[in-house]
Amino acid sequence: MNLENFELIYKENRVKIKDKAKIKSKLGEIVGNENVSDKEIDILAYNKDTTLITLNWTLEGKIAALPDFIVWPETPEQISSILRLANEEKIPVIPFSEGSGVVGGAIPIYGGIILDMKKFNKILEINDKDLTVTVETGTNGMNLERHLNAKGYTGGHIPQSLYTSSVGGWIAHRAAGQFSSKYGKIEDIVMGMELVLPQGDIIKFKTIARASTGPQLDKLFIGNEGTLGIVTKATLKIWPSPEKRALISYAFPTFEDSLEATRKILRQQIYPAVIRIYDADETNRHFGHIEKAKDKVMVVFVCEGIERLVDLEETITRETCEKNNGIYCGEDPVEHWFETRFKVTETSSTPTFKIVADTIEIGFLWDKAADMYHSVIEATKKIQGVMMITAHVSHFYPNGVGFYFTFAGIPPKEKTDFEFYQEVWNCVVKVIEDAGGSFGHHHGVGLNRSQWMPVEWGKSFDTLKSIKKLLDPNNILNPGKIYESVWKEGGEN
Repeated sequence: MNLENFELIYKENRVKIKDKAKIKSKLGEIVGNENVSDKEIDILAYNKDTTLITLNWTLEGKIAALPDFIVWPETPEQISSILRLANEEKIPVIPFSEGSGVVGGAIPIYGGIILDMKKFNKILEINDKDLTVTVETGTNGMNLERHLNAKGYTGGHIPQSLYTSSVGGWIAHRAAGQFSSKYGKIEDIVMGMELVLPQGDIIKFKTIARASTGPQLDKLFIGNEGTLGIVTKATLKIWPSPEKRALISYAFPTFEDSLEATRKILRQQIYPAVIRIYDADETNRHFGHIEKAKDKVMVVFVCEGIERLVDLEETITRETCEKNNGIYCGEDPVEHWFETRFKVTETSSTPTFKIVADTIEIGFLWDKAADMYHSVIEATKKIQGVMMITAHVSHFYPNGVGFYFTFAGIPPKEKTDFEFYQEVWNCVVKVIEDAGGSFGHHHGVGLNRSQWMPVEWGKSFDTLKSIKKLLDPNNILNPGKIYESVWKEGGEN
């Protein structure tokens, strides 16, 4: 293998390390020589996350970026020493665990040290009385859930990436799972943390149900994407395994009917663990075998918990759907969802067909949600080359919803894949921001959204950048993410 055969897109951004042999030796002193690598096969393996445009680049012989070293630490103290060394030598450090992020958050655009968290994989304690689990943050999500299930619990956090994501990744990207309507998102589930700050200080936030002891500083690090600190251990809420599970599905004549039904269910303080609305196009794609759903909008529900509560939630969910023009479709659509919910081949296989595709998840309030959906669909369809733009609604609150758009297309001859990709992304985000929504619901910012951060945050973005500068004055921890826009395919942004 010869990395010189690949075109390196962020070649000009790389921080030049004068004496790599010296740095490798010092890293070996910290973690052991067996836990440091600069082998080409390892360097190549850590060049990207799961951002879809990078799959297109790989097939074209391109690489977004390459790190200089991979290290596998095992203790917070080792991470602290690595960060102190990185500050002395002004070398970037990029936290990495499973690499399932889809916004470029783990791409080492400045080179440097990939800090792989996989050895932080211990499940340390389950506390039955407090209903908590304490776990190291490199722990794989499915491994944690299986361990909890075997003990009679659930973690409640089930993202589509469960098999390929880690606890630390959930915290870093402020993730949301498929059962979030009942159990909450990761920021609702985390109760305590240990982390290493950019300059090497190790701090801890105690595990507590609630406290009024000043600002919630711990929340600053949930969603920081490895730019403000590296979380090494966390204590999370858990729940007893559900006694009963009810599977419910309804098809609605219009998208508006489906939204109104789910809004009214939540308004009654009924919280099905899973609610998912699929627009007519996605219904045809995923539930085409359901005759009652033809040309309609499918909604699937999962209610779970103790039997008496589930019975009540099921009754009110069904009554509310039927009052809002819902047509009952039985359990089959929900069973089909359970069977396919972790499959992502639909978008990940598109590069082999020269198709550019991606997903964009956004947050919005109820009052203009339907209008926003139609605006995004209409604006995106006008872009030359777009073959498909569809949506489902995957996360729900009494006050708003999280939409999930999927687009695919073939760029016109005068545009590169990346120019087309950016055009669609910018179109969708502009519609959302102009309408008062948020450009990201649960995937994070990474690279491909960073240019929109000043719009999303307004004047307060200056404060956020000041915090980054205070904690990380040498900008060594995952630089190029959130606070600056370098998302490009060579040349200027």
